[in-house]
Amino acid sequence: MKSKAPLLLMEQMIMLLVFALAAALCLQAFVKSDASSRRIQERDTAVNLVQNVAEVARSRGGDMGETLTETAECLGYSYAQGILWQDFDENWNLISGNGAYRLEAQGVPADVPGLHVLQIRVFTGGADSSEDSLLFEIETAWQMEGGNG
Repeated sequence: MKSKAPLLLMEQMIMLLVFALAAALCLQAFVKSDASSRRIQERDTAVNLVQNVAEVARSRGGDMGETLTETAECLGYSYAQGILWQDFDENWNLISGNGAYRLEAQGVPADVPGLHVLQIRVFTGGADSSEDSLLFEIETAWQMEGGNG
């Protein structure tokens, strides 16, 4: 009579292989969900920052240069040559110089007299403001009284 030990060992190895494959799939799903969660958290923080800048700018009103200057002063951001900007580190703390994220705001032309349109964007990678690194963007607008400006 032959021993059944090799057959039992083969069955054990096949079960171990199946469990290893299942574990690998679960681990891969976990890693992807973690990366997705981080990206969503980045975007949510960017949305809050952009909304804050939009609300401060709209509350200031006025012409674009004056509004961006006052908004930068109010939030502690930088402003020069028509662009408001601020760099952030990987924990979204304000820093000067290149960081992990950059917020930029600048006026865009509007067809309606007296209407001021502000485009606000957040990029990953700091000063590397390319479309590939765009995390979130929004446009906000306000109308000057009497259609001037």
